[in-house]
Amino acid sequence: MAVRVVRGYHTISYEAACVLAGSPPWDLEAKVLASLYRWREEERARGSRPVQRQIALRREELRQVLVAEWRQRLLRPTAGLATVEAIRPVLDDWLGRRHGSLSFRVTQVLSGHGCFGKYLRRIDREPDARCHHCVHCGEDTAQHTLAECVAWEEQRRVLTNKVGGDLSLPALVRKMVGSAESWDAVVSFCEDVMSQKETAEREREISTPLPGRRRRTGRRRRADNALFRPP
Repeated sequence: MAVRVVRGYHTISYEAACVLAGSPPWDLEAKVLASLYRWREEERARGSRPVQRQIALRREELRQVLVAEWRQRLLRPTAGLATVEAIRPVLDDWLGRRHGSLSFRVTQVLSGHGCFGKYLRRIDREPDARCHHCVHCGEDTAQHTLAECVAWEEQRRVLTNKVGGDLSLPALVRKMVGSAESWDAVVSFCEDVMSQKETAEREREISTPLPGRRRRTGRRRRADNALFRPP
């Protein structure tokens, strides 16, 4: 469910998907519900019937405990390290923000799972991880696309005018949660750049006779074509 919320690929780790979606792991949610139930039963046993305002306050207290426990758990992620480490320092702001939603292409950049040579090589859609948009890169990653690839210098210039020159993922996430303007600038960059990368990959798939990239027919073709469409 978290993967669908953020419109990401099913290969995104559970931890990264949950933190991107702002959805705590279900075992922590279950603890909150169980604690709230026990508290209400204890109050009733004392002859008290909590009103809605009391229940809401208690639920908020338990929610704060949940977030603190979740933050501690995120100190030791087992997968999706770059994504988790970028969001964990601003977890409260990420969860409480009132602006910005994640698109298919923004999630690609924040998760590293998308139209990048490193990821495509991992899922056997490319023979190697190199960047097809510049000549000096041996590994095309989300960070390379965001901060280094010369093909996207104009889009990067527009982005840095809004968010500053530090395009490391933690710095970018801090800017995103800090203002709607910065969030929108990141969305604009991701939509423009990733759509072009997706188009180029489709064209290579058509023209390159590598077995792993030949266009499929029937059900396999529909599944492969869905790789660069929003879920």
